[in-house]
Amino acid sequence: MPNKFIHLLYVPTMACNMACKYCYLEDNTKDEHQKIDPLETLKYAITKFRESNVIPFNISLHGGEVTCLSHDDFYNLIAYISKYYQDNKEIITNAGFKIGVPHIKTNLLNIDKHFDTIKKFNVSISGSLDLPLSLHDEYRLTKSGQPTLPKILENIKLLNDIPNKKKVSATIFKEHYFHLDEIIKDIKFLDQNTCLDMNDFNFMIGFDYNSNGLLHHLTEEEQVEFYQKMHKVFDGTNLDSGVNGPWFDEFGPNYCSNCDNCGEKFFLLEKNGDIYSCVRGQKNPDYYYGNIYKNSVSDIMNNAYQKIFLNHNKEPFNEECRNCGYLYLCKTGCPFVKNNYHTNKSYTCQLQKQMYKDRNYEQDPYNNEFVYEYVSKMRLEDPTKYFPANNSISDNPTLLEIINNDQKLKYIYDASSFILKVDNNEYLLESQILKNNRSIIYITPLSKVTIYMKKNLINEECDYPENNALYIMLLSGTLVTYGDENRTKQRHIATTQIYKGVLDSIQSDKEDFYAYDISNFIKEYKTQYSLDNPNNIFFTTSSLRDYHYLKQKNNAYYHIQAINLPFQNIEFYYIDKELEQWTKNQKLTKK
Repeated sequence: MPNKFIHLLYVPTMACNMACKYCYLEDNTKDEHQKIDPLETLKYAITKFRESNVIPFNISLHGGEVTCLSHDDFYNLIAYISKYYQDNKEIITNAGFKIGVPHIKTNLLNIDKHFDTIKKFNVSISGSLDLPLSLHDEYRLTKSGQPTLPKILENIKLLNDIPNKKKVSATIFKEHYFHLDEIIKDIKFLDQNTCLDMNDFNFMIGFDYNSNGLLHHLTEEEQVEFYQKMHKVFDGTNLDSGVNGPWFDEFGPNYCSNCDNCGEKFFLLEKNGDIYSCVRGQKNPDYYYGNIYKNSVSDIMNNAYQKIFLNHNKEPFNEECRNCGYLYLCKTGCPFVKNNYHTNKSYTCQLQKQMYKDRNYEQDPYNNEFVYEYVSKMRLEDPTKYFPANNSISDNPTLLEIINNDQKLKYIYDASSFILKVDNNEYLLESQILKNNRSIIYITPLSKVTIYMKKNLINEECDYPENNALYIMLLSGTLVTYGDENRTKQRHIATTQIYKGVLDSIQSDKEDFYAYDISNFIKEYKTQYSLDNPNNIFFTTSSLRDYHYLKQKNNAYYHIQAINLPFQNIEFYYIDKELEQWTKNQKLTKK
């Protein structure tokens, strides 16, 4: 089994020494699990991940506020992470990742209490400030209501002796945007008077879902104006590489907010073992993946992708995104933010477009092809409607015309020939070529899955029906490359044939249909299914399958228009019972 590399955010404490008015954790900034050793949880999680070939290439401490830990707990965690990097240097670097040093995300208020540890292990620091500095104490106070900026500025001086990354970030709301000139002045001040690397500084565009009306998000026009003002002032200065790089990298194509790695590479672990998507999804059940003590790693990984998939599909595919050549870069944006604003595209859309243009990202000239790939992977919509037009066959018979002129093909493509029953739900199966609507089902280890096939199909294109069989092909959603032409196809997992004699011996509750239970067949290959894309089961008879391949050989236009496996099929994810119930609840909520 190949290794999977992840970025692990670890929250060793939910406690915080500040009460920021726009905190994403709201009232959850207290340590509810004081009796749990934070180091033991991290050790257990990493051991369990490694046993399943999941390897954290980066471990960052987050919060809460990590500096609220006791001196010993903080030291032990940093020492363990430092040793982890050294012990796993070869496997991490061979995978193309850099070996780092322990890293913490902090509000900088308490770093003086742990400075000996920070200095000993050269801890990388990512701090947070409010800009302009004049507004910092308006929103970032202690829990007793005391200002925090003077102490933070003093603590920053301590970092002079730390050789590694020392950066800060600032979240920008409309209330900050009104003070653009002050923000510019303070960036210059921090660059000239502190050890902070202001070329590694970054802005985050705030969203006001939990600010209780105190702060308001920027309009898209204001975001662009803010971005352009920063460039006007800092292009060509000593901070040129910052404004053209890290300052706005949050909106770049490789950042998690563009969902390329969401549910696949980023995981947030809390001290009690709970795992969420990230700091945005923390404490939100829609972004809860499971618990490292209670769930298997495979279930957690599976849940991760499924929940992100489901959250991306709460809103329909945006038509503007469908026609945008930058879709391959942004992929419609962060699902958490989209759902909080009840929108179906990135809340920083115009800013991202401007940034892509300025950084010379080309618009995808083959956007139709990417749209098809994107919909296939991330959307519930039928991907075939987005398949790029093939002008080479425009003047030749359509697929439907070919089918309607061939009695045997009618049977191959007939939507009434197969019915799949999963627990109490029935699905009439169609070929994915002809589907108008896409359906993706969820199968669990406890599901009873039965395939029904019309009895008369066993006689089609077959002189000796006793030699004919129900033909079932199971494919992973994982894409692999086949043959000299390097065509990309789904990975084959298994096939099985159930001959007529066996089918005749099984009692069916549907008249004129054979019935066959495939629950164990599906369960047998549970470790082979893709977590990233829907998996497939195709159904036909052995004889009709052979006829299809003969048709491909003898009919060029059919070959062009029909995919290699045109048979009736169903796409599915293999999930645990907990996620199945969550999915049902979501559907009920929508109704």
